[in-house]
Amino acid sequence: MNHALVAYFSATGTTAQAAKMLAKAVGARLYEIKPAVPYTAADLNWMDKNSRSSKEMGDKRSRPALADADAPVGDCDVIFLGFPIWWYVAPTLVHTFLERYDFSGKTIVPFATSGGSGLERATAALKSSAPGAKFLEGRLLNGRLSEQALKAWAERLPL
Repeated sequence: MNHALVAYFSATGTTAQAAKMLAKAVGARLYEIKPAVPYTAADLNWMDKNSRSSKEMGDKRSRPALADADAPVGDCDVIFLGFPIWWYVAPTLVHTFLERYDFSGKTIVPFATSGGSGLERATAALKSSAPGAKFLEGRLLNGRLSEQALKAWAERLPL
């Protein structure tokens, strides 16, 4: 796939595994979206209403800082955007990423890992952070993934 990027945020490594396999399957570059301050296990404790992730997700305006600003999105036509689903939507760091770059005229294909939530609500919430981008229907990439199945999925996308 020409001019494609797989950009992903992974808190525990699950989404990273899916992103790496997808990048290999579609022949895309890989870019990890990293927070300026890495998340600790305590930060990710969703059962603690005072944990960092709970506070971020409770504030729709929260935009955690990125570790860098050098994602190679400028020359990409298609961005596969991966993230874990937190509280039914993408982590606020993903909004920070989308708002940092100009995605006008680009196609964004979301993918996510989730313990039980669907992707539709997350995709709908991301659209306001990337005005001018075309969002395609994404896919949950949970469980065992095969390179062949990922390639077949990507080939069916209306790119």
